Amino acid sequence: MLRLRTRKLKAETLRQTKRERPETSAHAGPAMGEGGRVERRCIVTREIHDAEDMIRFVLAPDLSVTPDLKRELPGRGVWVLARRHLVEEAVRKKLFARGFKQQVKVIEDLADRVAMLMAERALGLLSFANRAGLVTTGFEKVAEVIAKRRISVLLEAADGALDGRRKLQGKLIASATKEVKIVEVFTGEQLSLALGRSNVIHAALGQDRLTKAFLKAARRYERYISATSRSVALQDR
Repeated sequence: MLRLRTRKLKAETLRQTKRERPETSAHAGPAMGEGGRVERRCIVTREIHDAEDMIRFVLAPDLSVTPDLKRELPGRGVWVLARRHLVEEAVRKKLFARGFKQQVKVIEDLADRVAMLMAERALGLLSFANRAGLVTTGFEKVAEVIAKRRISVLLEAADGALDGRRKLQGKLIASATKEVKIVEVFTGEQLSLALGRSNVIHAALGQDRLTKAFLKAARRYERYISATSRSVALQDR
């Protein structure tokens, strides 16, 4: 009787451990890295990366693969390094089914869906920053903000005229303002919709936690859509 109770206790302990175990093996990789950073394994490259540089995917009730950008959705997840071509490869090679170890539903344009969600998140933060009074738009007004050194981020429409963009960047260099970032990844239409104004080509953001949050999201989006991992449209100045 004692042996039977002992075996039952061990079995229950094992089941509890499995329930509490973090995402591992093909789903994640090592849970913690140096300095307490959370790390996960990419199902495409099989390399381990900081979770901040990755995208988590979970299964919806209908078994469809769903991106979880905020890493908040319940259930087991698989991870892909946040690059468009890697998400496309995961879809093409059916790696999500392998990662989840079951048949799943995957839309063919999943990589585009992720890009749209990333852009929406960044632009949503830009909208919040605008409501907080942190955004200045228009060439002359932005030039004035630069001259007064009250700028943290210079935002330029990717499809804006090069001449105007170069002039403002020249003014930024001449002002000797340090640690100003330049964002050139969104179109004028995207910026106009986010800010609720027409024909936005140039904008400036003041220093604030919302500005930092927007910049982080914009960097993440730019790295995802770039052909390489090098930053092209976001530059540190």
